Amino acid sequence: MWLYLLKRIVLAVAIIAIAVTLLFLMIRAVPGDPAAVLLGPRATPEMRAQLHEQMGLDKPFIVQIASFFGGLLHGDLGFDVFSKRPVAEIVFEQLPYTIELILVSISWAVVIAVSLGCYSAMRRNSLVDQVAGIMTVAAIAIPSFIVAVYALMIFAVTLRWLPAIGAGNGFWDGLMHLVLPSFAIGIGWVGYLSRLIRASMLEILGENHIRMARSFGMPEWRIVARYALPLAILPTVTILGVGIAWLISSAVFIEVVFARPGIGALIVNAVNTRNYPIVMGVVLVTTFLIVAATTFSDLVNAALDPRTREKL
Repeated sequence: MWLYLLKRIVLAVAIIAIAVTLLFLMIRAVPGDPAAVLLGPRATPEMRAQLHEQMGLDKPFIVQIASFFGGLLHGDLGFDVFSKRPVAEIVFEQLPYTIELILVSISWAVVIAVSLGCYSAMRRNSLVDQVAGIMTVAAIAIPSFIVAVYALMIFAVTLRWLPAIGAGNGFWDGLMHLVLPSFAIGIGWVGYLSRLIRASMLEILGENHIRMARSFGMPEWRIVARYALPLAILPTVTILGVGIAWLISSAVFIEVVFARPGIGALIVNAVNTRNYPIVMGVVLVTTFLIVAATTFSDLVNAALDPRTREKL
């Protein structure tokens, strides 16, 4: 297990290094001068040259990326060109809002999806199973930003049951402000994970050790909870680890729609103003989250199923 953990850590570090290098290349390939965007059309060549020097854009690409990696080793992501504040401080001020939204969204989605998937597998081809199949496929097909817009119009504007924008103040107010955004993100995952759980459960419920348990007269709910579900949930753990990128991208759109604080508005503003340090900081932190989530899901799978340790 320790050797597998070491391999996963080395792979994670390599992925982050490659992602940062590719990001540098893509940002530099975007046409336009960031100094002209930041300073405006009235800026003189001397002012632009000074800003280039401050941002390090006057140096060769190899020197720029080497300087950035050197800063990473000391926890330095650079400084925001507008506020002159550390990028790490700005990013980690907004990151908790995004993580909170993602955790709430996926938590209620997993609880409902596992329950619905197990029940559908146990009552295969019943009316409930057929209705659940139609509803879950519909939930998968509708994009999260469409759900967000209609949920905002119906529950916030028309009915006025829930707040529309912001993150709220205090625990209860903050929780109420999370209802619509988390619903927009989580509803698609309910459909996707429930179908995955159902398919896995149907396969496992037909295996020999399940038949053996039934022959001993064990209750069906105990068979499902003790013997079938721990195996059926393995693909779900893997999908959640890989799907963290989808969750973050969905959160970016949802935060913009609901005017919530978070890395969504931060990255949008940084891209519009060509604020390289903020863009690099946000992408680096989100890349780390994605790699960490994927690594964690692989470790959980390896702990639940030792056969997966041999695949790396």
